[in-house]
Amino acid sequence: MLELQDVKTHFTVNKGLIFSKQVDTVKAVNGVSLSIKDGEILGLVGESGCGKSTLSRTIMQLIPATDGTITLEGTELTGLPKNEVRARRLDFQMIFQDPYASLNPRMTVFTSLAEALTQRHPALKKNKSKLTDAVVELMERCGLNPSFMQKYPHEFSGGQRQRIAIARALAPEPKLIIADEPVSALDVSIQSQILNLLLDLRKELNLTMIFISHDLSVVRYIADNIAVMYKGEIVEYGEADRVFNQPEHPYTQRLLKAIPQL
Repeated sequence: MLELQDVKTHFTVNKGLIFSKQVDTVKAVNGVSLSIKDGEILGLVGESGCGKSTLSRTIMQLIPATDGTITLEGTELTGLPKNEVRARRLDFQMIFQDPYASLNPRMTVFTSLAEALTQRHPALKKNKSKLTDAVVELMERCGLNPSFMQKYPHEFSGGQRQRIAIARALAPEPKLIIADEPVSALDVSIQSQILNLLLDLRKELNLTMIFISHDLSVVRYIADNIAVMYKGEIVEYGEADRVFNQPEHPYTQRLLKAIPQL
């Protein structure tokens, strides 16, 4: 489904010296290679600042890669013109950490979902009843009451807003979902509901997913395989149970020891 070969994302920053133009290079992603199979959930873990979100945005082509290749179903995304990337992006969507920030506050749920649905099926614009039916089906699939479709994001709880964000990501019928810490801003009781929803959607739609989190227990619950990221590099990769029970890299071992114990 997705293959990354030696992907690098570097940023040039000014050190802030008044009389000098000395610059520094931040190697946010520094040579990541990964292969994700169809229908797999890959958990990407690591501490804040290790490059997880930068990698996800590089895959989405929101940030250009400095070097390396990103290939989705045989198509190299890094070499495509911007207009072709935009058209191809229907096949890979993203769920962001903060649903209130990622949803347009001036758009109702219906408008947000309808806009996403018509990207894949433009003919729906001419048939309001079919478009409404499609929005209703999408909301029900994500555990939302269709009677709320004319409400705005601020009228929902955090968990409901994240369900709306998930529904919007599903609307273009993507094959790959990148979830960037989708439950970290939610209460623990709501986190489990969202995780179970994502697992159900994976089974129902055969979705491939990259699930990014710094919470190892959450990743262990949802992921088939785990990649541990440290300072822009993947330092350990393997099946979820193996990584948790037999961690090989010292950084992974320290991460597991840092989990609070009752």
